[in-house]
Amino acid sequence: MGSCEIRWKKSAERDLRRIDPQQVPRIIKAAESLADNPFPAQHRRLRGSERDYRIRVGDYRVIYRVDTETKTVIICHVRHRREAYGKR
Repeated sequence: MGSCEIRWKKSAERDLRRIDPQQVPRIIKAAESLADNPFPAQHRRLRGSERDYRIRVGDYRVIYRVDTETKTVIICHVRHRREAYGKR
């Protein structure tokens, strides 16, 4: 798909502030790598959604949406795996 723009929603930024500070750089690096390839080998589409995906970063999940028309990846949430799949 080529290079995409990465946008962080306020909810994702808020999620990052609640995560262990040692984990945050690793999570940001993984999320920013989606600019080059929004569909890496470990991505999974979320059930019941056409445009929402997730990648695993240790015990955390980066939940994102891909807009192929505008070549934009929107990071929606960064949550621990226990909390990632409940109500959003």
